[in-house]
Amino acid sequence: MVHQVHGYLNNKQSAFGSLDVVRWTPKPQIQTDDFFLLLFCVYFENCNMTMFSQSPLGGTSSFVGAAATNTVNPMRDFEVTSPPDDSISSLAFSPPALQQNFLIAGSWDNNVRCWEVEQSGKTIPKSMQSMQGPVLDVCWSDDGTKVFMASCDKQVKCWDLASNQTVQVAQHDAPVKTCHWVKAPSYTCLMTGSWDKTLKFWDTRSQNPMMTIQLPERCYCADVDYPMAVVGTAGRGLIVYQLEGQPQEYKRIESPLKYQHRCVSIFRDKKNSPVGFALGSVEGRVAIQYVAPQNPKDNFTFKCHRSNGTPGGFQDIFAVNDIVFHPVHGTLATVGSDGKFSFWDKDARTKLKTSEAMESPITNCCFNANGQIFAYSVSYDWSKGHEFYSPMKKNYIFLRPCFEDLKPRTKP
Repeated sequence: MVHQVHGYLNNKQSAFGSLDVVRWTPKPQIQTDDFFLLLFCVYFENCNMTMFSQSPLGGTSSFVGAAATNTVNPMRDFEVTSPPDDSISSLAFSPPALQQNFLIAGSWDNNVRCWEVEQSGKTIPKSMQSMQGPVLDVCWSDDGTKVFMASCDKQVKCWDLASNQTVQVAQHDAPVKTCHWVKAPSYTCLMTGSWDKTLKFWDTRSQNPMMTIQLPERCYCADVDYPMAVVGTAGRGLIVYQLEGQPQEYKRIESPLKYQHRCVSIFRDKKNSPVGFALGSVEGRVAIQYVAPQNPKDNFTFKCHRSNGTPGGFQDIFAVNDIVFHPVHGTLATVGSDGKFSFWDKDARTKLKTSEAMESPITNCCFNANGQIFAYSVSYDWSKGHEFYSPMKKNYIFLRPCFEDLKPRTKP
């Protein structure tokens, strides 16, 4: 048996920015993608069932004919075949420029995988590329021809999907935590944030960055929706950048959260302009923050991903691992270390739906371009340390038709 030992956490820093990981346990290299694909085919031949109703990923929320409800897939959602062999760090659907739906996932097994998602709900593994260290983030170019992969090996590579070749396009002095494609009227570039305390902007045709911005601390999370970028750092730093003309700092915001930032996602107003962001922390709380609020009361925080309490009066509080906004409705989804996803209407300040608990934390989530599909990854996030790591537990990515579930709450 071949063993892989991840040696990137000697500074006690986890994949998701928390400081609760003490050491890694060697992880056996498990079955190949071909074996998973074979199991997948046998499963479908033997099940003889319809996974979704008439138009499964095109507007209905009903899921028909799945296996009996269990802790692995309690929501009876569609399981993506050939999942990563280690914890899943990032998910991203293809942009609107592509007619088909493609899903990419980065993982701590050093690989980035790509699947085609068919309208029937079936997923077809298309290809895979590797980095020299765990992959911490992935993103698409706006035309859907390229995928960018940020890694603990301090590099970002560009994966050209047509040629299936990769080339290095960015370099840092420490692991690269985030990567985002910037599409501006006058330029396009790649924005990368690193634990080396820098934010860099790259013309992917050049070896040197177009611009380097010093951050007050390590970059833990970031989001881009032109002309806005938001970066969350260690020490609860929060910086908004304006990308118009030339990237530059717009303002620093005092964090509305008392604990470490884990994720950030920009939202738009009814005119489809980016005006604010949602910020998630390790303390089961989300802040809705407008960059220039018309009323200070527009900014608020809410608790989430917490247990309902125990007879002893204690409450388990879990990290918010990811936040995404629906591209059509403007509502949002959160996922957490409690193994649940929740849908929210920030304007009505209400919860729309909460899932049953998975057997492991949910580490990431994303919507496809038209908001019909919700993808979420289930894998260990090391929030409880190495004692709770089990190499026997498989990693999963699930797909769920979600358009109806995410509709805003109608006012009476």
